[in-house]
Amino acid sequence: MSKQLPAGVERHAFDGTDRLATRGEPVYGEPTDGEWRAWNPHRSKLGAMLEVGMDTGLEGGETVLYLGAASGTTVSHVADFAGPTYAVEFAARPVRDLLETADSRERLFPLLKDARKPATYAHVVESDVDVIVQDVATRGQARVALENRQFLADDGRLLLAVKARSEDVTREPAAVFEDVREELSERYEVLEARQLEAYHADHLGIVAQP
Repeated sequence: MSKQLPAGVERHAFDGTDRLATRGEPVYGEPTDGEWRAWNPHRSKLGAMLEVGMDTGLEGGETVLYLGAASGTTVSHVADFAGPTYAVEFAARPVRDLLETADSRERLFPLLKDARKPATYAHVVESDVDVIVQDVATRGQARVALENRQFLADDGRLLLAVKARSEDVTREPAAVFEDVREELSERYEVLEARQLEAYHADHLGIVAQP
């Protein structure tokens, strides 16, 4: 069960099942209950982090930099309860879906950029964001978090989903996670780390602060 949920995220019953939900236009065929729509943790690492009870520090209304937004499944939920939400995605195909998602969300700003090259969007993203959410399926996931530290307020939070198979498909996930945590420690303090196995195989959820 989740710790304190951010304002704008509640538990609602969908088809008799108690699930996380946010208020907004449906995006990926998720069930709705009036203006509330279910947040599927099997399709969202951040949703899974909330479901397993990680203390994300999210309160609602934050300025968010979201790295690896893909077609907008998770970032759409984030934009439902957060403040300005900058959604960085490198692949052109999902960005088309992301732009559609942003049509009904005035606080969601899609950016067709590479999260490994923050200099290319530094002129757009405001500094001192409250939260960086990162779900980038690429090698060098810790490096992406380190490179984007420049945007995060000193009292901000990094919410990182590490995919072991993206780093090295031949190594044990536990060893990969250890390496990522060690590299992160250059510029972050890890507050909590938990495997998201119930929802996502070989993924580690990390909450960290600068």
